[in-house]
Amino acid sequence: MKKSPNILMFQGTGSGVGKSVLAAGFCRLLKNKGLRVRPFKAQNMSLNSGVTPDGLEIGRAQIVQAEACGVLPDARMNPILLKPQGSAVSQLIRMGRVVQNCSAREYYTLTEENFKVAREAFDSLKSESDWIVMEGAGSPAEINLQSRDIVNMRMAEYAGAKVILIGDIDKGGVFAWLKGTYDLIQPQYRSLLHGMLINKFRGDVSLLEPGIKKFEKIVPIPILGVIPWREMELEDEDSQNLQSKNLPDAKLDVVVIRLPHISNFTDFDPLKQIEGVSVRFVKNVSELANAELIILPGSKNTLADLAFLHQNGFTAKLKKLCGRTWIMGICGGFQMLGESVDDPNNMEAGGCESGLGLLPMTTVLEGDKQLERREYQGLNWLEGLCWSGYEIHLGRSEFHSTEFESLVKNDSSLGVIDRTQKLIGTYIHGWLESTEVTKRLLALVSSEPFDIPLSFQQTKEHEMDALADFLEEYCDVELILNK
Repeated sequence: MKKSPNILMFQGTGSGVGKSVLAAGFCRLLKNKGLRVRPFKAQNMSLNSGVTPDGLEIGRAQIVQAEACGVLPDARMNPILLKPQGSAVSQLIRMGRVVQNCSAREYYTLTEENFKVAREAFDSLKSESDWIVMEGAGSPAEINLQSRDIVNMRMAEYAGAKVILIGDIDKGGVFAWLKGTYDLIQPQYRSLLHGMLINKFRGDVSLLEPGIKKFEKIVPIPILGVIPWREMELEDEDSQNLQSKNLPDAKLDVVVIRLPHISNFTDFDPLKQIEGVSVRFVKNVSELANAELIILPGSKNTLADLAFLHQNGFTAKLKKLCGRTWIMGICGGFQMLGESVDDPNNMEAGGCESGLGLLPMTTVLEGDKQLERREYQGLNWLEGLCWSGYEIHLGRSEFHSTEFESLVKNDSSLGVIDRTQKLIGTYIHGWLESTEVTKRLLALVSSEPFDIPLSFQQTKEHEMDALADFLEEYCDVELILNK
């Protein structure tokens, strides 16, 4: 009879405390012990998603965790995904496919249906695993949501998981957060709590030890680690954790406009890892000063984000800079470079919005969402290159001129460059993970030399191994993994 897998689950006192990264770290730690490991998050709310090899959409955090396990990402690892798109409406994605747009109230009428999907996905993963590393969402202490929560304690109970509760000391009040969370978890679930971790600690840990001793007299759950603050190179799923890499003496200043509905913001992580490149996320038009490359990122509500650009002076400024400063649009940002974006069927928010008018194209949001991960072959500026990437977008774009160069063989709509106007646009996410594509881009926008000693994937692999070693050092791994 096959042995059931061990189940470890990370929950948090709130969003942004480090659940995703620590789960990835334990995935790699267990994988490095020669075990078969799979990640699982029943329900994810994130605008940072990716595409599995079989063309299904899941949260980017679970893709990173799958990489940490050394396996291909799979829709079962994140069976329910919610993508907020404004006006209190989210797109519901179930097992990698769009189901509908719904309000929070509508979504909660589907609680039992979604929980059934999550249970079935989890049960399917069990047969392939020695360990499943699960991740919660937000906090299990959100008492207004507990009766409808399918991702924290209810899922932990179904899975038979040992739950580790994470608190972020950098935000302050970590003992109050941990105690308050413990108190507000429903009594029937408290036995699932196996331990607590204090994350993002700065300073001398001996100064914290008296507090830990007092805390363990108040709460009958042990602190199993105090994890120091560490700059992580792993991709983050939460845009609230977006951080610029601002170098005062940068050889190249890259600016990403932080749209209100920014998505797939980890597209730019490969640039952050290059020495001498500054990557700034900006909200004000005045912050475009001195930029040598301006990027319009992906968006989950392209029309609303276009309105943001118009209303805040970005449109006029970008038109002035066109031809003098390189401007690149990715996915929704690519659509914004055109003349208009039309949403006749209310697939995002409805209506029509004028674009920046920098490229001779129009976009209509219609048809099924394009989901594909594959290899691409370059043309013209990217001639001779082959790279991996993925598409994840609504809409079809139509070009009204051929005064630009196509970048991808067999589909001119996937990427264009206008060298005269210094414009680049593409629907392909992840293309900067290719060292060769990034080298071409840097050579195009700057005369400075840049060294990229490791590929983005190699850097991630090194970071995952280093994170696993780091957790071994600062956590009581033996107690976390064994009762």
